[in-house]
Amino acid sequence: MGASELVADGRIQLRSGVQIERLTPQTVVLNDGSELEADLVVYATGYGSMNRYLAELISPEVADKVGKVWGLGSETPKDPGPWEGELRNMWKPTQVENLWIHGGNLHQCRHYSLYLALQLKARLAGIDTPVYGLAPSFHTA
Repeated sequence: MGASELVADGRIQLRSGVQIERLTPQTVVLNDGSELEADLVVYATGYGSMNRYLAELISPEVADKVGKVWGLGSETPKDPGPWEGELRNMWKPTQVENLWIHGGNLHQCRHYSLYLALQLKARLAGIDTPVYGLAPSFHTA
């Protein structure tokens, strides 16, 4: 929390476009031959495709059955149509029974975890909890 300002003003520095070759007790050696002194190394790896994560964690068949995760079907390059009316497959039932997807940034996770938990609790208690609709599997991973 609060690191964005430190990155913006240069007190936390970032390197991209290179791979880490190895870590030493005080430095990070990169594949371009450069060596950086570092107190802390953070791997920021959470910006991949949720569908790819499903395929790797569960199976490609499950990822295909769920269909696209995130997006509305806006016909933009990374959000193919058709328009679905609400966010696809996040914090609600999916086409795979008992598979719910929870993700996003810290704020989204903190906020939507309440709604996801309430939906699950209601279902376990036998309370009818209709949703807008299950996102059809128009798209595969």
